[in-house]
Amino acid sequence: MSAGTALSEVFKRTKRERRVALIPYITAGHPSLTDLPELVGALNDGGADIIEIGIPFSDPLADGPVLQKAATQALNQGVKIRDILSITADLSAYSVPIVYLTYFNPVFHFGVRRFLEAARDSGVRGLIIPDLPWSESGEVFNYTQELGMSLIPLVAPTSTNRHIASLAKATGFIYGVSVTGVTGVRKDVDSGLKVLVDRVKQYVSLPLAIGFGISTPEQASYVGQMADGVIVGSALVRLIDQDRSRASQRAQEFVASLRQALSN
Repeated sequence: MSAGTALSEVFKRTKRERRVALIPYITAGHPSLTDLPELVGALNDGGADIIEIGIPFSDPLADGPVLQKAATQALNQGVKIRDILSITADLSAYSVPIVYLTYFNPVFHFGVRRFLEAARDSGVRGLIIPDLPWSESGEVFNYTQELGMSLIPLVAPTSTNRHIASLAKATGFIYGVSVTGVTGVRKDVDSGLKVLVDRVKQYVSLPLAIGFGISTPEQASYVGQMADGVIVGSALVRLIDQDRSRASQRAQEFVASLRQALSN
């Protein structure tokens, strides 16, 4: 099964089961890299359908304070891409599909083709690169298609109809940004979200997962009424940061609460 197909199969299954896909995000190396296997196990046990692992970077321009702090802590511990790839290779053997969120600079310095091949060999099913414009992603997109992976595009309320239409060639799913700005925990989900969802569905048949700012089961349930998937990052990373001694237990409980909210 190709990686793109693996992600697609998740959404086919959740659609059959009449529920929304849950995609939690954690930062590799936070609290420490040795915690990653236990955390991924906890997210699986909590009911995750896809797991998004962030590769820490020094200038994560799409990330809010919580994720920036987590990335900085990871980098200060000397976390390297090769170490993340090595651990992911073990995790992917038992986990739901794993996708990486990374910025283009680390990929470029590693070597684009080398990084993509290494990620594929580690069992990674897709990539999200927020600072790589879709219109300039031809080289990376072609490589991912050749290697059986998905390059997951982003769409935002400010996206033009032309941009949205250009996403039709993508595989896996589309990452919908619920707000204009960076990631972070918010009290309310943008009321204009349905307009974005309707615009995307008008041009693209690919599943749409919504992230940025979803921090409670109630918000997840609200977004789940419109989207095919819900992505939760900052709220989970903040929870892990608040109780590191019980990080995995807290993560599993939180993800399970999101899963229940999305299944009702």
